[in-house]
Amino acid sequence: MTAGPLDGIRVLEVGHMLAGPYATMMLADLGAEVTKIEPPGGDISRQVSDAYFASLNRGKRSIRLDLTTDEGQARLGELVADAHALLVNLKPTAIHRLGLTYDVLRKWNERIVCVALTGYGLEAGDEPAFDYVVQAATGVAALTGDPDAPPTLPGYSSADNSSGLTAALGLLAQIVSGHGGQVEVSLRDVMLSQLNYRASAYLNEGVEPRRLPLGAHSYYVPAQLFPTAEGYLALFITHDGFWKSFATEAGVQGFPTMAERAERREEVLAAVTDALAGDTAVTWEARLRPLGVPAAAVRTLPQALAATPEAVVRAGDFRLVRSSVRVEGYEPEYGPPPRLGEHDVSGVVGES
Repeated sequence: MTAGPLDGIRVLEVGHMLAGPYATMMLADLGAEVTKIEPPGGDISRQVSDAYFASLNRGKRSIRLDLTTDEGQARLGELVADAHALLVNLKPTAIHRLGLTYDVLRKWNERIVCVALTGYGLEAGDEPAFDYVVQAATGVAALTGDPDAPPTLPGYSSADNSSGLTAALGLLAQIVSGHGGQVEVSLRDVMLSQLNYRASAYLNEGVEPRRLPLGAHSYYVPAQLFPTAEGYLALFITHDGFWKSFATEAGVQGFPTMAERAERREEVLAAVTDALAGDTAVTWEARLRPLGVPAAAVRTLPQALAATPEAVVRAGDFRLVRSSVRVEGYEPEYGPPPRLGEHDVSGVVGES
């Protein structure tokens, strides 16, 4: 089997739950050797469920170290000396207290890349920074949901997952530079960055974001969810060519340009809603997809997984979703999640 693109890269991980472990699991999927350094009691996500832990930690090694002891710190130094990167996902005070920064660890390895994944920054303190809290603090929750309903949140951990992706990118970028150093990624900064065109419209044009019904896009019309004879359809018309194809199929007259559709938003939405009521969401998808019109019936997760069985892989005893990065000629092995301390040499280093 062809080696992965990150074959030979050795990454250490210290942290809990989601953002950090997700970042390093993606690296492991691409062939990196990831060693999860766990406290004696293990990553707290082990307490959630075996399936939860497996979804973030397949294909890794597990070593238990008590980093509060001299023995644990000495073993950490040995691991750092032979690693390319360390990714840590803890509170800033814990990162500093445990010596998990480049300034401390460079004595073991000048080229080590140290990535600190925190809520608000490595020097910003320990304010709680869980996914939902950050979504609320950065305006994401205020932008989500219908205007007459309370703010809401996505049905998954978007801030944690997005921050994991960003941390993996930062880690690899610094490795490619050929220099060791400190890399910082915060959940707050990631979510503000992902509000790109919303933030730019406000900063440059004074346009304050507002929620629109059914998740409607602020620029494109029609681009939102629509009720149909059965189920909801996501329709995303981003240019006039899409509109012409859709309107011909749906029998909608007028509104040929995006400027006109944006100016007459309510009329357009009423006409589209009326047209879509004549068929089911699944049938509309089948009718519009061959025309190149971006449209999809709203599916549940079980329905989505049933429709894409190739996306489900086996990692030991667990069925999981495969890596989102596909590399021609390479297929990840998807090893099982490690048992706590599975790769210890002898016991928990530093535990008395």
